[in-house]
Amino acid sequence: MQSKFFRWFAGMSCISVAAVAPSAFAQIKVGVTISTTGPAAAIGAPTRNAMLLWPKEVAGQKVEYIILDDASDTTNAVRNLRKLTAEEKVDIIVGPNTTPNALAMLDPLAESQTPMVALAASSSIVEPQDARRAWAFKMPQNDTHMTTILTQHMADNGIRTVAFIGFADAYGEGWWREFSKLAELRKLKIVANERFARTDTSVTGQVLKIMAAKPDAVLVAGSATPAVLPQKTLVERGYQGRIYQTHGIGTLEFLKVGGKDVEGTFFPTGPAVVAKQLPANNPVRKVALDFTQRYEAAYGEGTVTQFAADAWGAWMLIANAVPQALKTAKPGTVEFRTALRAALENTRELTVPQGVINMNARDHVGLDQRSRVMGRIQGNRFTYAYGG
Repeated sequence: MQSKFFRWFAGMSCISVAAVAPSAFAQIKVGVTISTTGPAAAIGAPTRNAMLLWPKEVAGQKVEYIILDDASDTTNAVRNLRKLTAEEKVDIIVGPNTTPNALAMLDPLAESQTPMVALAASSSIVEPQDARRAWAFKMPQNDTHMTTILTQHMADNGIRTVAFIGFADAYGEGWWREFSKLAELRKLKIVANERFARTDTSVTGQVLKIMAAKPDAVLVAGSATPAVLPQKTLVERGYQGRIYQTHGIGTLEFLKVGGKDVEGTFFPTGPAVVAKQLPANNPVRKVALDFTQRYEAAYGEGTVTQFAADAWGAWMLIANAVPQALKTAKPGTVEFRTALRAALENTRELTVPQGVINMNARDHVGLDQRSRVMGRIQGNRFTYAYGG
């Protein structure tokens, strides 16, 4: 089992403190809480892998990374946040991976006045912008961006009736809210609405209700390996319609566990997941390919996931903001954290592996339609379908 706590330091040369200005040896501290164990471990593993590739210096400043495992648990996530802010005095937080954990962290985050770049998907982490969310930013695309292209694909391919089955938590509810709204606009009739827990071992009851409604397609709103269960059950019960998943499935473990039962699945995804197959004119192709080459050089061909790309994008976002924050304050101070928050909020035209970021005081994600394409599982691999 992986250690629930590890850290590494950017090595510093032996220098004379008296001969160097304070800013020359100020060290930035980045705290991380992610799920490397528990139900969301399949998300946390590639996230951690990408973080191990993060540069050890930004804007001439050494960086210390402190990574904690929240074990996919909200209580642990809050405990990690308090440790990182109160004891470690970090300048910024990256993570968590799951929406429930991110929502649980909002209040203590605001109290600590520490910016956070979340790696969870739901728009509820950053919307509506208020005192609780002022310090929260987010890398993954909002559900509405993904739902837009997904419902377009459904409508363009003759789908008229759809059943929904999603997590019984904030992730599932976020997707239901956005999907039900856009489905109505696309003239898609929702004939069933079911829920399941990430830790459930059976969804037979829910699937029987769905099949009784005879939908043209089923949308599973889950993430990582728990999202396999409804699809496997549908296949086992003989469902012949089309099955869609969300961008939360983008892990190699999903493909391994799902096997032939998830073959042919359509899903919206960030462009980095299918970087090699993107059209030549895709605006993020070059950055996505650069990351893909770096990641695959370390972990092997075909190993890039949505979550690894989000983690690399988080580093790019921080690296872009740090030089601005350094103009007004030194790391390790509330003034630096405040300046860093302001710099993040004013990010403009930053291309990351998953899109182009333009943030403002009302939008702490900043991604637009350049941040998603439709993918399909073919030959037990994530492949490009269309869009972008």
